[in-house]
Amino acid sequence: MADFIQSSQSKNSVRTLATPIPDVAAFDAIVQAVMTNNPFGCVEYISAGVTHNPVEKTRENYTVRIVYQDNDAKRVGNDSGSFNTVAGYTAGAAALIADTALAEAHGGTPVRDTENDSFSATLRCHDPNGELYNVTITRTRVTLQSYADDAILGKVETWADTVPALA
Repeated sequence: MADFIQSSQSKNSVRTLATPIPDVAAFDAIVQAVMTNNPFGCVEYISAGVTHNPVEKTRENYTVRIVYQDNDAKRVGNDSGSFNTVAGYTAGAAALIADTALAEAHGGTPVRDTENDSFSATLRCHDPNGELYNVTITRTRVTLQSYADDAILGKVETWADTVPALA
């Protein structure tokens, strides 16, 4: 049998947040700040003839959670919806709360369970050294994926240390 041979030095690192990011607005502000301010010093690159921005959002997901309560505030059901934009998340939450047929089917009154909502966005970054890596931000952690140069980890850690919500 043939042996597997290591072909890369790719690393992954995770920072678990002391407290979850409080809401979608704070989360979106962090993501937008990375894309706008480029705190990692990333550079444009060309792939398959297409010019890419130094930092690009490649994936995002926002999940709203609803619980249904009876007249005694006892939980009688739950629902959730996942959306790929902040606008979709906001509109979806309002639609779920307003859906009287769904509330009747659950046998209760809909209440937002914002503590259990979840958000995530993955940013692809192109380092000046040529490496492509991903930074995934969720409500509870920041993950640096597919990097080899420890200087990249240093840049991401330095940035995260300046963002109070990422402590």
